[in-house]
Amino acid sequence: MSDPKIIDIGKSPDPKEDRLRSNIFEPLSKRGFPRWLVFALSLLGLIYILNPTFGLIEFIPDNLPIIGNLDEGAAFLLVFFGLLEFLEGKKNA
Repeated sequence: MSDPKIIDIGKSPDPKEDRLRSNIFEPLSKRGFPRWLVFALSLLGLIYILNPTFGLIEFIPDNLPIIGNLDEGAAFLLVFFGLLEFLEGKKNA
């Protein structure tokens, strides 16, 4: 019979599992992408974000609910991974 005052919070975290979670913020060059490609896609994402929404470059129209903003979200991710690649390169240099 267990003590009702003790709360079981489960087992301790596995260090291997924690290492797998930290791979989200790993530069794409460590995953096999060339650095020049990451920087080029980041530049394209920045151009897409800075593009005024006149419809000149618009993959998914913004007036569609929820899915209209997915292309901007993907562009922000491209810029994020480009910045991550740049800062990781500065750290290693």
